[in-house]
Amino acid sequence: MAATSCLLAALALGVAACGDEEEPTPGGEGNEQTAEGKDLTIYSSLPLQGASRVQTEALVNGAKLALEQAGGKAGPHRVKYESLDDSTAQAGSWTPEAESANALKAAQDEATAVYIGAFNSGASKVSIPILSEAGVPQISPANTYVGLTTNDPGSEPGEPDKYYPTGDRTFARIVPKDTIQAAALVTLMKTDGCTKVAMTNDKEVYGAGLARVIELSAKEQGLELTSNDAIDKNASNYRSLAQKAKAAGADCFVYSGITANNAVQQFKDFAAALGSDAGLYGPDGVAETGFVSEKDGGIPASLNPQVKVTVATLSPDQYPPEGQEFFKQFTEKYGVDNPDPYAIYGYEAMKLALDAIERSGTGEKADIKKAIFETKDRASVLGTYSIDENGDTTLTDYGAYSVKDGELTFDQTIKAQAG
Repeated sequence: MAATSCLLAALALGVAACGDEEEPTPGGEGNEQTAEGKDLTIYSSLPLQGASRVQTEALVNGAKLALEQAGGKAGPHRVKYESLDDSTAQAGSWTPEAESANALKAAQDEATAVYIGAFNSGASKVSIPILSEAGVPQISPANTYVGLTTNDPGSEPGEPDKYYPTGDRTFARIVPKDTIQAAALVTLMKTDGCTKVAMTNDKEVYGAGLARVIELSAKEQGLELTSNDAIDKNASNYRSLAQKAKAAGADCFVYSGITANNAVQQFKDFAAALGSDAGLYGPDGVAETGFVSEKDGGIPASLNPQVKVTVATLSPDQYPPEGQEFFKQFTEKYGVDNPDPYAIYGYEAMKLALDAIERSGTGEKADIKKAIFETKDRASVLGTYSIDENGDTTLTDYGAYSVKDGELTFDQTIKAQAG
């Protein structure tokens, strides 16, 4: 493995040197590579089994639509798309082994142009070092964990540098990081009248990290948290934690984690303990059919009126004209009247990848990565955004969703800012 990694690093450095030497202009004449074009591959790595399946299938379909509309090309380069699964049926969610295998496959493929993923922040902790060492540009349509890109509050010691063994930043994301999501959740809970909030987290990278940022944002906004309990995802119930919350006077509950880590049981137990007037809240990690739909194994329909979640997607009518047009095209293509919110992120991840390949001129990994990080004031289906030096988007809007008849229903846009 070490020898392979060194070889990949050397190849990546060689590509970078060539890219710096040529300094092509997109579509420029007299550049043989640009004129001829290359056969390139864009990979995605997403959990296509388990609770996130509905979201990730929509995300993949969004990416396919973007590539189809581009005629399978980016500038002079021919592009194919390969969807990889980083989940297993047994786990019902992503696994480190599957994500590692997917990242290695992309890293070892000379035709790889961009890696779209991961869906879960913990998975990107696995793939980023592999891809960074190979110089493969990565665009995440869903990761929000702070420590992947910055050492801001909520990150762990050594982050994010430990994910980039060569010091080369290759990871960018088109969703706002958790400092924004935490502020949005706290803003929502305060607006809804919560005074004391019990919190649990699933101990994973995303859940534990978001919980830390929620704690900070709650302190800044003057909302009292009665607890931040790390849960055992395999527990049969959480009644003792729920009773502890009740004894502390909690009138609301917030879970920081993903659906697959026993989210439904937690919401049932905390609702039973805190009563029918208690607000129950979750982040984008539970903003999916597998959580909100009882017939798909989600929360009981009786809890629908109490539950709200935040996710960095908005109602179609809240997007710019380009975004509204996307939802119409997606519905026409796939016959889905109410597209999953993540469809638009799959679409934009692919659009940004294709745009970066075209702007690179050469189609070389180093030049594509450079183009991604030079993205400025991009008019997109999500709105106008830039990618900063850390790989973060400048978008900050979060959507607040309630649950009606087992479906997520858009309530409002929260323009929360981290303190």
